Amino acid sequence: MLPKTMQAAVVTAFNQPLQLQEWAVPRPGPGQILVKTEACGVCHTDLHAAHGDWPLKPVPPFIPGHEAIGRVVALGAGVTIVKEGDRVGVPWLYSACGHCEYCLSAWETVCDEAQFGGYTQNGGFAEYLLADPNYVAHIPAGLGAKEAAPLICAGITTYKGIKGTEAKPGEWIAISGCGGLGHLAIQYAKAMGLLVCGVDIDEGKLKHAKHLGADLVINASTQDPAQVLKQEIGGGAHGVLITAPSLPAFKQGVAMTRKRGTCALVGLPPGSFPLDIFNLVAGAVTIRGSFVGTRKDMAEALDFAARGMVHADIELQPLSAINTVFERLAHGDVPSRVVLDFAGAQAGGANDEGADTRAAVPIFV
Repeated sequence: MLPKTMQAAVVTAFNQPLQLQEWAVPRPGPGQILVKTEACGVCHTDLHAAHGDWPLKPVPPFIPGHEAIGRVVALGAGVTIVKEGDRVGVPWLYSACGHCEYCLSAWETVCDEAQFGGYTQNGGFAEYLLADPNYVAHIPAGLGAKEAAPLICAGITTYKGIKGTEAKPGEWIAISGCGGLGHLAIQYAKAMGLLVCGVDIDEGKLKHAKHLGADLVINASTQDPAQVLKQEIGGGAHGVLITAPSLPAFKQGVAMTRKRGTCALVGLPPGSFPLDIFNLVAGAVTIRGSFVGTRKDMAEALDFAARGMVHADIELQPLSAINTVFERLAHGDVPSRVVLDFAGAQAGGANDEGADTRAAVPIFV
C-alpha cells in the first residue's frame, strides 16, 4: 500500500531556499513507473536549476534532483521492460521522442523533445518520483544505491566527455577540475588506459588526484598548465576534459590541447569565452561540447563501477540539509559528491535550512 503523501524539497521561486513540503505521492500513468527513492546525488546543475541560471528555465514549483536511485514500487499500464522491485536510476535525460534523427542515431541526449529530470520533470529530492521506464538506468547487482547515485550524472558525464576527446590508451588526457566530476574522470581515464594530468587550484583536490592515480598534477593558481604540459610531455595533452565551471579554466583547457587534439567541454559556467582562432586553425584543434551521455554510455559507465574500477567519493546528508548543501556548493565547499540518504532518518523539521550537518563522517567508497 503506497502512502498518500511524501516529503519533498521544492523550488518555489528562483534564488530562494528550497522548501520542505508534503506533496501527494504521484501515481504512474500509462507507460510510467513509480520509484521509491533510496538515495539522490546533489549536482551543481541542481543549484543552477534552483537559481534559474540557464536560458531554458524550469517552471516553479518543481522538485530538483537527477541522480535518484530507488526501487520500482508501481507500474503504469503497458510497462513491461522493468518490474516491481527492480533498482533503477532516474537520470538527467528523463525521456526523448525516440524517432528523430538524433534518437535514431543513438544521440538521444540532444533530442529537441528531450525532457530532463529535476528540471522539466520533477526529480529525486523527494521520497517518490515518476520515471519513464525506457530511459531509467539499470543498476548492476552489487552496486549500492548511495554509491550509484553520482554515477548516473557525474559518472556518465565525465565518461562520455573522455570518449569525446578520442584520446587513445597510452596518450595523455588533462582533467581540468578535480572535484565532484573530476575525481571520477581521473578514475575513468585510468581505467581506459590513459595517462592523466589533473589540474586544479586546490592543493587538497590535487593531492587526492594523485591518490586516485593521476600521473601529473598542476596547480593552475601558481603555474601555467599549458606551459607545464609542454615541458613535461613534449606538447599539450592529446585530450582535455574541462569539468570546472570557470571561464579561466576553459581558456586554460584549450591552451593545454595538443595539435590535432580534442578539448571536450562539460562544465557550464555563465557567459562566453574568447578563442585563439589562429592557433586553433593552425593546430587543427577540435573543441567539442559533451552533454551527459546516452543510455549505452550509462550502461558502460556503471559497468566500470560494478567491476570495482571506479568509486565515487560520497558524503551522506539528509534531505533536510539541502539548503546547507546548496550553500556549500555555491562556495566551492564540497570536495566530492553529496548524496541525500533517504534510507536514514530525516533529521530536522520543515525548512530546516540552518542545520549544519558537516559533522557527518564522509564515506569514501
